[in-house]
Amino acid sequence: MSAAPIERRGPIAVVRLDNPPVNGLGAAVRAGLEAAFNDLLADSDVSAIVIAGAGRMFSAGADIKEFGKTPPTNVPNLPELIDWLEASIKPVVAAIHGVAAGGGLELALGCHYRIAAPKTRVGLPEVTLGILPGAGGTQRLPRVAGVEAALDLIVSGRLVSEREALKLGMIDAIADGDLIDAAVAKAIELADVGENPRRSSTLSDGLTEAQANPGLFDAFRKSMEKRARGMNAPYACVRCIEAATRLPFAEGRRFEHEEFKALVTAVEARAMRHAFFAEREVSKIPDVPDSTPTQPIESAGVIGCGTMGGGIAMVFANAGIPVTIVESDEGALDNGLTKIRANYQATVDKGRMSQQAMDERMASITGATDFAAIADADIVVEAVFEEMAVKQQVFRSLDGICQPDVVLATNTSTLDVDTIAAATGRPESVIGTHFFSPANVMRLLEVVRGAKSSPQTIATAMGLSKTLGKVGVLVGVCDGFVGNRMLHQYLREAAFLVEEGALPQDVDRVIFEFGFPMGPFAMSDLAGNDVGWRIRKAQAAERPSNQRYSGTLADRICERGRFGQKTGAGWYRYKDGRTPLPDPDIEALILATSQELGMSRRVISDQEILERCLYPLVNEGAKILDEGIALRASDVDVVWMQGYGFPRYRGGPMFWADTVGLDVIAAAMRRFQAEHGDWMAPAPLLERLADEGTGFKDL
Repeated sequence: MSAAPIERRGPIAVVRLDNPPVNGLGAAVRAGLEAAFNDLLADSDVSAIVIAGAGRMFSAGADIKEFGKTPPTNVPNLPELIDWLEASIKPVVAAIHGVAAGGGLELALGCHYRIAAPKTRVGLPEVTLGILPGAGGTQRLPRVAGVEAALDLIVSGRLVSEREALKLGMIDAIADGDLIDAAVAKAIELADVGENPRRSSTLSDGLTEAQANPGLFDAFRKSMEKRARGMNAPYACVRCIEAATRLPFAEGRRFEHEEFKALVTAVEARAMRHAFFAEREVSKIPDVPDSTPTQPIESAGVIGCGTMGGGIAMVFANAGIPVTIVESDEGALDNGLTKIRANYQATVDKGRMSQQAMDERMASITGATDFAAIADADIVVEAVFEEMAVKQQVFRSLDGICQPDVVLATNTSTLDVDTIAAATGRPESVIGTHFFSPANVMRLLEVVRGAKSSPQTIATAMGLSKTLGKVGVLVGVCDGFVGNRMLHQYLREAAFLVEEGALPQDVDRVIFEFGFPMGPFAMSDLAGNDVGWRIRKAQAAERPSNQRYSGTLADRICERGRFGQKTGAGWYRYKDGRTPLPDPDIEALILATSQELGMSRRVISDQEILERCLYPLVNEGAKILDEGIALRASDVDVVWMQGYGFPRYRGGPMFWADTVGLDVIAAAMRRFQAEHGDWMAPAPLLERLADEGTGFKDL
């Protein structure tokens, strides 16, 4: 085992897991534990054992890289190891600190007593990887904490504090003082008692309430329909916990094992493991190594106090970074600050933030109408109107005011960062930071690398994304970067499908059933249809006159003042402000527009809707990769999962494309090209990979 030497404290042996950085329970660790326990159980001078974690935590669980692979035959698997440990006649105490998650908590549940240090978190988050706790977690936790608590924790995957864990019975005590000292003292006490140790697998009190109320499980399944939509793992977790109430422990463990085996190699689990590793890979930039110096960010400035500027200011305040917002006049500034306060107050009213925390955040936000107020800021984020001339003027002004080491960031969603940077005398300090709306909620941050952005500027922006609680993805300069460039293909085909015979609710239903939180038309209504309308009008002069235009219907809807939820009507009408309802007026407009365009409306299948919306999305992703706009296919997946709601259990568009088969998608794109035009031509990279029989995963 990767372990520190076993420490002897009189008759107590302290075994430490030592497999940095998270003490994962891979094959080498399990082999080491088996060897250590064999020796200690045979040693008559040892009366009890303490298991602890070295470094910053107890254990974050199993080695994810082993999932779906054939395990070594000479090493016990984790369920076997825990069962063997629990059967020990010598008391085993788990001394938990930092985190005990997944297999780490399952290991602790197999111990006879559990004591935790303050500021410890425990839980079984396997469902977030498309699997279930497969080392007895679904069988032991209900017996220890009760069925309702086990359902909540295992299906949500959330980690709880040591205080909540104590209340639930997941741990037996919180250490007052040194954790190891407390664990050793308890081990001595248990050994002196001389009775058989308490085993989680033999407990039954936690099961009795559910055994008397079997309808509890159907009710829970009903309650989780929305959050578990499209996924298998949450329902498998419920089945296993239900099995714990009706089967003996050994049979329940076998049931759990079969459910785990069915999940671990399925696409859902592979997709969610892909997502897990992809989000950790995004910070790796080949020409910007971890050793690259960064600019400390201790204060920030934001230009613009509208929806985006206000949200970005909240992001800095939430991270404990003082921020000054600059607006053009007092009225606009006061209005923006009032909205920020209202947003925080709504969070307080919902019980998600204390009044003290809100007051601290508001105190860290300062308003100003003079650029001089941000002269000493370490970073300035421009969040003004999405027009090049306006943004260039802002950067010219900043260039003459800000300190030499400042990072100058633009929150553009489509514009050329290099053109904006050219307005300054220090383009190496300029970078794009494309926050997604609402900025204080959405986790994605596209960090847009300009041609002259320095390594230090890039490293600072990527590091800042973590400080702000964002998933930063480095992208290159092009129209729309990664996310919005691909979105254009998706929205274009959705609009064409409606002209050809579908209705907005047909398209939205198919996309929702695929796993998105909403379809393209409901999404447009939520974001505000006038945003895209303004961009289309600005680009009208550049549009080829012979190219089919996808904005015809969208423009006509906006011309009627139907901007979406904020006006109570868009592609849908809204009675309560949020629920979209099909509108006969829109259907009439669609039919009239199709007739005017010479379209003979036809029945469009759900499969065609899915392919026409998502295959061009993948195709554009292939072009982006070929052009080097994104570093990796997995980066594209992260952008779409974090920023656009692509279902995580499908792994993002590029991973999903591999599961469909690139040959299938390339053939469909060739067919679409023949039917609809050259804008649907397969990307060269897509065709090459399809011909080779490989996938985006092989790049």
